[in-house]
Amino acid sequence: MTDKQTPNRHISPQRKSEDRGLDGLIRPQRLAEFTGQEKLKTNLTILIEAAKAREEPLDHVLFHGPPGLGKTTLAHVVANEMNVNIRITAGPAIERAGDLAAILTNMRAGDILFIDEVHRLGRAVEEILYPAMEDFVLDIVVGKGPGAKNVRLKLPKFTVVGATTRLALLTAPLRARFGAVYRMDFYEEPAIEAIVNRGASLLAVACDPAGAKEIARRSRGTPRVALRLLRRVRDYVQVRAEGEITGETAVAALNLMEIDNLGLDDLDRRVLRAIIEKFGGGPVGLDTIAASISEEADTIMDVVEPYLLQLGFLERTARGRMATPHAYQHLGIALPGRKTDNNKPNQPTLFGDNEPS
Repeated sequence: MTDKQTPNRHISPQRKSEDRGLDGLIRPQRLAEFTGQEKLKTNLTILIEAAKAREEPLDHVLFHGPPGLGKTTLAHVVANEMNVNIRITAGPAIERAGDLAAILTNMRAGDILFIDEVHRLGRAVEEILYPAMEDFVLDIVVGKGPGAKNVRLKLPKFTVVGATTRLALLTAPLRARFGAVYRMDFYEEPAIEAIVNRGASLLAVACDPAGAKEIARRSRGTPRVALRLLRRVRDYVQVRAEGEITGETAVAALNLMEIDNLGLDDLDRRVLRAIIEKFGGGPVGLDTIAASISEEADTIMDVVEPYLLQLGFLERTARGRMATPHAYQHLGIALPGRKTDNNKPNQPTLFGDNEPS
């Protein structure tokens, strides 16, 4: 997913150019500074302390979950906790096996190789990565034709940290080589508030509890979105207010950006309204929804749907997407009497209540 597909969405969880400039300032450096994901942090702490006690490199680690939750940040944190260097690359950037071989031959003992979007590695590249992760060797074919030879080079023991938003697209052999697999979930509102407060402190902007709460409530449980909204609200209060983020100024700024009290923006509402107003609440196919609002189907599936599903505003069925009564209520649209596929209202489900006598 690229910024070009959703260029004007303040609540897009994908990284934008404006986010990169402040990553070094705001990004936590240690696990103690990392807010949220408590179960993951506990398991990761045990993994790191055990590896350090044995004086061994960390086992290969895979982080998966929606974008913007801190997978890249955790990779840097792990490197800092282990006191080792980190090399950063991405699946699409490694086009040929030789590209990966060049990276691996420059790794030192204990170093971390972070591969973002690891599910987008090519099959030829994966074949080189398998023995490197498992046996710490690099198999290189020298020459062509009948005279070609296979040369095996030993590599220092290192750690691969992978990150993916699409775990299902990871091949089974590659997934099996990660010894520790952790899922990252959306953050609770108190954790997002703490992240906003920390970000406001680092950005040297005054932010009262009501302002932090308002930003957190509209951040879709995603730290990257919360920090982006914080910067936009900071701009607003510097121009329109006294330079302090309060509950009132945060509401005014976020309303101006058309982000409602649940964090839905114009694209989210257009998707829901298309399902409700154009297709009677569904079920309707994803491609049909995308065509009706002139958006990419991948944008809707990867960026819009996860949060609408989390809120309970959208339902996926075998026949397509359906809007739930919660979506009607949020948009202020009267809920029509909905019938089931065979026109029998209140039909019991297969494993639900029994037929009335």
